[in-house]
Amino acid sequence: MRSLLFVPGDSERKQAKALGSEADLLILDLEDSVAPEQRDLARRRVHDLLAGTRSKPLWVRTNGSESEALADDLAAVLPARPDGIVLPKVSSVREIAAVSAKLSPSIKLIAIVTETPRALLSFGEYAAGVDARVAALTWGMEDLAAALGASSQRNEDGSLTAPFQLARTLCLIAAAAAGVQAIDGVYTDFRDGEGLAREAERARRDGFSGKLAIHPDQVPVINRAFSPSVAEIERARRIVAAFAAEPAAGVTSLDGKMIDRPHLLQAQRVLALAETTP
Repeated sequence: MRSLLFVPGDSERKQAKALGSEADLLILDLEDSVAPEQRDLARRRVHDLLAGTRSKPLWVRTNGSESEALADDLAAVLPARPDGIVLPKVSSVREIAAVSAKLSPSIKLIAIVTETPRALLSFGEYAAGVDARVAALTWGMEDLAAALGASSQRNEDGSLTAPFQLARTLCLIAAAAAGVQAIDGVYTDFRDGEGLAREAERARRDGFSGKLAIHPDQVPVINRAFSPSVAEIERARRIVAAFAAEPAAGVTSLDGKMIDRPHLLQAQRVLALAETTP
C-alpha cells in the first residue's frame, strides 16, 4: 500500500475520477468529508460501488468508535464486503479489537491512531501486538490540532511543529512494534507537488511504507516516492549477494564499507517492495 486515496462517499463524480487514478487503493469516506445529513446517501452510494465490479481495492472509512454513526456505517457496507475498514479516532487497542470482532476474516483494518490526546498516551499498548486483521496504522493531525487548541500544525518552512512531529513518530514506532505497515498522513495542500514530494521522501526515509492522499494529482508523486529506484534495487541485490557469498558471516564489506545484518534486512525489504511495485 503506497498510495491510499480518500474519496467522499457521497460523490459519484469524484469516485469515478478516483477509480481512474493510479492509487493502490481507494478509501471511500463516510466520516469527515460527508455532512451528517448526507450520510444515508453516502452509505447507499458506497454499498452500490462495493457491490459492483472492482478495478482496485476499495476500503471504507467509517465514523469512530465513540460515534453513534459507526453501527449504521458497518450495517450499510459490510454486506457488500469492502476490502478493508479504516477506523478513525482510535484511542486504544481495545477499540480496534471491538470493531475487528464485527468483521469477517477477509476484511482488513487500518487504524488512525493520533487524532485524540488520549491516543498519544496509549501507544505502549501496541507493543503487545494487535488483531490479525490490522494491516497498518496511520496518523492524522486535524482533529488532534482542534483538541490541543493548536493554531497551526506546520512551521513556516512547511515542517511539522513539535506536537505533530511527536504524533507522527509515535505512529511509526507503534506500527513497527505491532509488526504492521506504517502509513504517513495526508499533505493537505494538494496543489503543492514539490512539498508533497519532499514530505513523502522523508516519510519513506524514516520507515513509512505509504502515504494517504486527498486528491488524484497526489497519487503519482506518492507512488514514485515509495517505489525503490533502479539504483536502490541494484545496491540491494549486491548486498544480498555479498551475504550469500559468506552465509556464516555477520559482517562483510561492500565498496570498501562495512555492512551487517541490519543492512541485509533493509536490502531484502527493498527487493520485496520491488517485486510488488507495479
